[in-house]
Amino acid sequence: MTSHVQLPVRVSKKIYWIAVLLMAPSCFAQTAISDWSQLHRPNMGRYNPNETVLSINSVPKLKLKWSFSAGAEVLTGPSVANGVVYVGTAFPCFCVTAVNARTGVKLWSSAVGSVVFSTPAVANGVVYFGSWDNNVYAMDAKTGATLWSYPTNAFDSSPAIANGAVYINDLALDGSTGALIWQRGGQYVSSSPAAANGIVYFNAFDGNLYAMDASTGAQLWAYSADSGNQADESPAVTNGVVYTGTQSGTVYALDANTGALIWSQTTGGGIDTSPAVAYQTVYISSEDGNLYALDAKTGALRWSYPMGVVSFSSPAVANGVVYVGDGADQGAGTIFALNAKTGALLWSYTVGPMYSSPTVVNGTLYVGSLDGNLYAFGVGDR
Repeated sequence: MTSHVQLPVRVSKKIYWIAVLLMAPSCFAQTAISDWSQLHRPNMGRYNPNETVLSINSVPKLKLKWSFSAGAEVLTGPSVANGVVYVGTAFPCFCVTAVNARTGVKLWSSAVGSVVFSTPAVANGVVYFGSWDNNVYAMDAKTGATLWSYPTNAFDSSPAIANGAVYINDLALDGSTGALIWQRGGQYVSSSPAAANGIVYFNAFDGNLYAMDASTGAQLWAYSADSGNQADESPAVTNGVVYTGTQSGTVYALDANTGALIWSQTTGGGIDTSPAVAYQTVYISSEDGNLYALDAKTGALRWSYPMGVVSFSSPAVANGVVYVGDGADQGAGTIFALNAKTGALLWSYTVGPMYSSPTVVNGTLYVGSLDGNLYAFGVGDR
């Protein structure tokens, strides 16, 4: 049995939401609209509205296209940008690695000082991520050369990129220079932030969900979502609503501008993952072994799917299908594809246990595993 990194329970919740980014080899100015270049995608909801190849009809035909042996446990979600997949790894290689999205061939791998549990974010030809060596890094997306690093507390936060700034942990950095724009301070934060409409949202270890002005770092509001628990789940933001789960097992929907409670819904276990929001539905996995689909307006249960074991993998949604993995710390893991409307199982595949959250881009499903592999699945010649 392969030994793997022992992650603190409160820290492991961040499966490191696979800020998935794809970078076309010949164009590094911007990421394409169909890419998944950070944990939530730029829409901050773990939803790819541009997928057209994989659907409820084609997903049952998914087959393994390639697997890439990273030589270390793949902890992060795959970020896909411009034809390149980026992942972070742990023992024995503390690295960020870039792989050709079509062939699975390694393009480069760059080592840092400790575990990379932070899903990379890609923007303007730069890869951003955090490491347990207490640094935030910016690397050239084409070569892997380090452009700058910024020292801060150890964290598992996956960055969100908006308007030229890198939001990670509880701070904002200039994406070009790494200069500090602002830092909140106070209670420890390992939550991956979500940035939308000039506001940054994250959970802190004091059990509060915070909304900060993206430009100044001024606190706009705070909501006590999980008092007494060390909250590090990453929120999702869409259509003026912030959605977050809690370690106590409750899912909250809050007004994004005011923090006012819209609804709450209880699951049967703690929540260690980020929600995906699409089709007026919130999809979120729980430590009770179920994936839940909740009405985005009311919180009412639409359906649940019994995965059977705890999931530290955040769901991804694209073209009517929900993808989610399970099995971290529990042996072999399974990646599931479910009908987003009904919860019916469309396809599944057994890999190693997963912290990695899946990504779907241009007809391909990507996911990493603690077995040391990055997997790509497709249909036909895709």
